[in-house]
Amino acid sequence: MIKGEQIYEGKAKKVFATDDPELLIVSYKDDATAFNGQKRGTIEGKGIINNKMSNALMRLLQKHGIPSHYVEELSERDTLVKRVKIIPLEVIIRNISAGSFAQRYGVDEGIVFASPTIEFSYKNDALGDPLINEYHALALSLVSKEELETVKDLAFGINEVLKSFWASCGVTLVDFKLEFGRLSDGTVVLADEISPDTCRLWDSETGKKLDKDRFRRDLGGVEDAYREIMARAEQALGEEK
Repeated sequence: MIKGEQIYEGKAKKVFATDDPELLIVSYKDDATAFNGQKRGTIEGKGIINNKMSNALMRLLQKHGIPSHYVEELSERDTLVKRVKIIPLEVIIRNISAGSFAQRYGVDEGIVFASPTIEFSYKNDALGDPLINEYHALALSLVSKEELETVKDLAFGINEVLKSFWASCGVTLVDFKLEFGRLSDGTVVLADEISPDTCRLWDSETGKKLDKDRFRRDLGGVEDAYREIMARAEQALGEEK
């Protein structure tokens, strides 16, 4: 597959055209941002870890019937994906109170919910990705009612698979962000990535943070945490084979 013209660059990835109009190459960077780009830095090796982890987890999800844009891992940083039109919603699943949820509602971090919650943000950097509800999403024509139901069903299904997987790694899946896109035939599939950038992952025994919160909160040991979570994932995935 030939990597063609760069058609997009985001905070963490570059996207390139290929010789197939329905396929793209995503290239992961080491750049790190937080708080809607207000904090910037570099996490050495992050792009490699996020690429490999996201691909491995999407393959795992595909085995459980979750469709995604993933096609093939091409190199340490590059992955071939199906071209999608991203639905401008960030979908956040929360199993435990943390981060902005705890701040917003004035509760402690670490409260285990009786059932997972779901939130939607309007994916718009200029507006700061504001929280919206389902009615807003429909009113703004961001998604159809049928697509919204599909997104919710897929998101909660993904949560169940990932909770079980991370538990097998001695890790608690606190919360995570998902994005979805439409294929050329209109099918809604999981897109973007699943990685320590987009998930809160705590050691199940100690509560140690093994995700981008170490960068957000200046906790130190960011690279070590990313390497540790990748090693745990690789071990668990190896045992599944």
